[in-house]
Amino acid sequence: MEKPLEGQKGVVQYALTTLDQIVNWTNQGSMWPMTFGLACCAIEMMHLSMPRYDQDRLGIFFRASPRQSDVLIVAGTLTNKMAPAFRQVYDQMPTPKWVISMGSCANGGGYYHYSYSVVRGCDRVVPVDIYVPGCPPTAEALMYGVFQLHKKIRRTKITRMWYRK
Repeated sequence: MEKPLEGQKGVVQYALTTLDQIVNWTNQGSMWPMTFGLACCAIEMMHLSMPRYDQDRLGIFFRASPRQSDVLIVAGTLTNKMAPAFRQVYDQMPTPKWVISMGSCANGGGYYHYSYSVVRGCDRVVPVDIYVPGCPPTAEALMYGVFQLHKKIRRTKITRMWYRK
């Protein structure tokens, strides 16, 4: 004898997979980054919003408030004094939230790695999703990092956590 819901199992999996795709598509299509420009990498981050690269066509609009943003772009050297404020900004962001570390100073301390006042990578303070190398990285490199974040968002599974035992 067949159980009543056993034949419906494929339909439920299809619906949850489709729900994942819809949620990921909306998250990917409306990225609102919080700019956290700390040094010279911030200039290249500003180039991304200029007409040559035109980030607006991709649904990327810079926000000034962490409560309105879902992506944090860290551009520059993070000092020990700035680290608590940086963590507070990250904690104020709504979920889901992603972090892009831009430049060698944000990735690992860069030129100032051996200084007493520099955090050797912002990943020691918050979890980082995408690393963009360079000193300073170009706007094209940051755009490539944004595309890599799009790929990561597309692979996110939100419904599998409670559905599978």
